[in-house]
Amino acid sequence: MRIVVPIKQVPETRSVKMDEKTGTVIRDGVESIVNPLDLYSIEAALILKERFGGEIIAISMGPPQAATALKEALAMGIDQAILVSDRAFAGSDTWGTAYVLGEAIKTIGDYDLIICGERATDGDTGQVGPEVAAHLKLPVTTYVNGVNDWTDGALTVTRLVEHGEEKVSMQLPGVLTVVKEVSDPRLPTLDGKIRARETIMPILSFDDLKLDLKLIGLKGSPTRVVKIFRPKVTRECEIHTAEDEAGVALSVERLYNFLQEREVV
Repeated sequence: MRIVVPIKQVPETRSVKMDEKTGTVIRDGVESIVNPLDLYSIEAALILKERFGGEIIAISMGPPQAATALKEALAMGIDQAILVSDRAFAGSDTWGTAYVLGEAIKTIGDYDLIICGERATDGDTGQVGPEVAAHLKLPVTTYVNGVNDWTDGALTVTRLVEHGEEKVSMQLPGVLTVVKEVSDPRLPTLDGKIRARETIMPILSFDDLKLDLKLIGLKGSPTRVVKIFRPKVTRECEIHTAEDEAGVALSVERLYNFLQEREVV
């Protein structure tokens, strides 16, 4: 089985900052990590490789420093990693990102399965995985929490739905998006870290992929954040000070009336 795992480098959750003018995430000078939910897609791929054999290729679109995320994936046991990086990609929305990733995946050649995390913690849309499937014209199964079997070119999985779980059989090649319940991600090993450091990682640019400039970047994105603001939380408070029994009685009466007006009591 040949598996492709798209991953993303995101700002550490406590360090997320937004550019209020462009509506994009500020990445320069911010501590970055592998998108936590992509660790589960990496683990799902590794489990499938252990069961059925094959090869796993991680791919990430981002600035040059996104190579760090790919090296972590290699340290966990991924076989190969590809970085897709070019200034022309900056500001792409989910559709633009899926277009770039889809075209990059085409350069890999034959593959059986693409496994994505449920969503990225910086954008929180959950759109890229299904959009990659749409771009590549592949079937997609979302919210997968378990992979059961792979026979006769079809993958049988369970997925979370509102009323519980459902069992789905999907003909491959196809795309999965997985949730946390699929498995606990393993830690990178020392041997894996050494191999990751020594691995030569190919970098695909705009020119390598021969993309349509009208479909990428801020100008090529059909959706965008038009306004960012910080909500102001204000509260009007009444403070009653009770210095004697009469004051206590008055404060209790005012509190009771306040709760009655709001139909709390």
